[in-house]
Amino acid sequence: MTEDWQNGGFGLYIHWPFCQAKCPYCDFNSHVVRDIDQSRWVRAYIRELDRVAAELPNRILNTIFFGGGTPSLMAPETVAAILDHVKQLWPMANAPEITLEANPGSVEAGKFRGFRDAGVNRISMGIQALNDRDLQRLGRIHSAAEAMAAFDLARSLFDRVSFDLIYARQDQTVQAWEAELKQALTLAIDHLSLYQLTIEDGTAFGDRYALGKLRGLPDDDSAADMYDVTQNLCAQAGMLNYEVSNHAHPGAESRHNLIYWRYGDYAGIGPGAHGRITVDGTRYATECTRMPGAWLHAAERGGAETVREPVSPKDQAREYLLMGMRVRDGIDRARYQRMSGQDFNPQTVEHLVDLGMINATLDRLSVTNQGLMILNTIITELAAD
Repeated sequence: MTEDWQNGGFGLYIHWPFCQAKCPYCDFNSHVVRDIDQSRWVRAYIRELDRVAAELPNRILNTIFFGGGTPSLMAPETVAAILDHVKQLWPMANAPEITLEANPGSVEAGKFRGFRDAGVNRISMGIQALNDRDLQRLGRIHSAAEAMAAFDLARSLFDRVSFDLIYARQDQTVQAWEAELKQALTLAIDHLSLYQLTIEDGTAFGDRYALGKLRGLPDDDSAADMYDVTQNLCAQAGMLNYEVSNHAHPGAESRHNLIYWRYGDYAGIGPGAHGRITVDGTRYATECTRMPGAWLHAAERGGAETVREPVSPKDQAREYLLMGMRVRDGIDRARYQRMSGQDFNPQTVEHLVDLGMINATLDRLSVTNQGLMILNTIITELAAD
């Protein structure tokens, strides 16, 4: 019997928790540390990979993603050692996607050739803005000129290079975002991740916002207009929003992220890394020790996983709905029914179709571009029944 995870594939996420500086908007598990014993970290990653592979043997591994933090601060030799070991543990898919997140500072950019030689074949660059004033406001430590130089170098070495931008920034107008996005589209190879700035609790921006000191944020109408500009310009350039915030030419989608959105299995390695893995027919939610030092010691002792909870079929259905409706092709209704034991309420589906919020066939359910603006509300209504 085919296990459900095989509908989405199997990927490996490796978390590198270190950064040169903490960005004020970032709520990821990232830490600023001066000295890192990378050889010790390699040994710890290998022990964790061995632990996971013992539970999930003989799977075809489709993708590997080095996230963070700032994985481009890793030594190329560190990346090479990890990838070499991974290839001993699992058979690899034909032309597997191996992505590494990178900051465009000069230190990291100089390593790109080494990452390519180690086996990385896709770079995802956190550029975030194309002018120096906004880069400084976002706490980025690179300049726009450095970003362009790093991007050009990456583009000369890798066939697949994506970069991120944040919009709805302080004092940003719709017209300014339109001009910046047009510039970005002249640079992009095949993939762009375009995120609206969100203010998260526990971040420096969150603290400033709570004190009324984060001024100049666009109002909701302006942010919505920027979203519309984003969709229109990217569509004109042939880079459709295959997911809420991700745009790509056909065939250039992030295959690793699609494993998440299509609710496949993924093993999380590294401090604070989450996973969804299926063992003996049961799907588990996993999480590793969050703090880097604690994770390192736990991994060396034989296991850094702190959470392993079975996910009930009903909760699997909710997660599949939550993730799958983010992507343009939506969800498989029969697969949802197998998880939940029931189909969606036909009156709810009909109502959302009439409003132009979703597309529905006997086989699939997906959100329209209009519906993406209220995606959370749509998911809540569908899940309520």
